[in-house]
Amino acid sequence: MIVNITLPDNTSYDITIDSLKKMAFDRKVVVVTNPTISGFHLDYLIDKLDAKELSVVTIPDGEKYKNMSTIESILAHCFEHKLNRSSLLIAFGGGVIGDMTGFAASIYQRGIDFIQIPTTLLSQVDASVGGKTGINNKYGKNLVGAFHQPIAVYIDPYFLSTLPKREFGAGVAEIVKMAVTFNKEFFNWLEENDLNSEENIKIAIKKSVETKAWVVSQDEKEKGLRAALNYGHTFGHVIENETNYNTYLHGEAVGIGMVMANELAVKVGLMSEDEAFRVKKVLEKYDIPTKYKIKDVEDFYEHFFLDKKSLDNRIKFIVPKGIGDCEITDKISKDIVIEVLKGFLK
Repeated sequence: MIVNITLPDNTSYDITIDSLKKMAFDRKVVVVTNPTISGFHLDYLIDKLDAKELSVVTIPDGEKYKNMSTIESILAHCFEHKLNRSSLLIAFGGGVIGDMTGFAASIYQRGIDFIQIPTTLLSQVDASVGGKTGINNKYGKNLVGAFHQPIAVYIDPYFLSTLPKREFGAGVAEIVKMAVTFNKEFFNWLEENDLNSEENIKIAIKKSVETKAWVVSQDEKEKGLRAALNYGHTFGHVIENETNYNTYLHGEAVGIGMVMANELAVKVGLMSEDEAFRVKKVLEKYDIPTKYKIKDVEDFYEHFFLDKKSLDNRIKFIVPKGIGDCEITDKISKDIVIEVLKGFLK
C-alpha cells in the first residue's frame, strides 16, 4: 500500500508500506545504519540495492550518540567516498538513524537526497515521515537540525520481527498519540484490538502514516497544526534530558508525557478523568511506563523553556480536548502547571 504526501510547495513523495522491492540507483549510495540493525538486516537490504557505487557507514547505537560528533563521522565517510550533489544517503534504522542521516544529507554540500527505510515501529509510524532531522545537545533534544524531506519512505513490517518488546511499546506510544490528537475512531479501534497481531499492526501503521502525512501536508514547518503531533513531547523531552537519555526510550518518555499532558488537560477542563484513564490503560496494555517521579518541580518547569515549542517567556502546551482533538495553547498559568507537576513528586 502507498500513502502519498504532498507538501505546500507541491513537492511530493510516496510512503510505501510493503515488503522491500529491488531498487536501482545510477549514482553513489551510502547506507547509514548501526551495529544492531546491521547484524539483523543489512544483508536483506543490500540484496535489494543496485547502485553505481554502494558503501555502508555504521555509527554507534543509541540516543546518547545523536550528536555532532556522529554527524561528523557520517560526513567524513561521504567525503572519503567522494559523494557529490547527485549522491544519495539511505537511513536504515530507527528514529535516531533517520534523524541523523537526514540532517547529514541536509548539510552535505548544502543538501543531497536521502531515503528513509525505518526498522522500528516508532520510526515507521512517525519519525520517518515529515522531514524533521536533527541532533541533541546538552541543552535539549533535537535543538539543532533542519527540515529536509526524504525522496521516499519504505516501510517493511518484516523488520519488526526482531524488535524488542520495549521498542515495540515505544512505537505504540506514538500510535496512541496520533489517535488521541486526531482520530477518535482510531483510538476506539486501538482499545478493542491487539497490536501484537500482524494484521492489526499493519492497519495501525497505515492509519498513523496517513494521519502524519495529512498533518505535514497542511503544515510542513510546524507553524501551527503540526505542533499538535508534539502531544506528550513537551513533558517527555524534559524527562529524557533529566535522565540523560539513558533510562527511557523516546516513545516511553512520550508515553509518560502524554499522561502528564492529560492530567493538565483534566485540570483545565478539556478532558475528563475517564478519558485520561482510558488513554493510560491503552499505554499500560503494552507495558509503556506511565509514572515518573519528579525530583524538583521548579527545575522541571524551567526545562520547558529549552523546548523548541516555547516562545519568549511562554510555554506552548499541547493538551487533548477529550479524545480525537487537541488544543495548542500558551495560556496555561505557571501555578496550574506546577500543581500538576506536584502530583508526580511521589
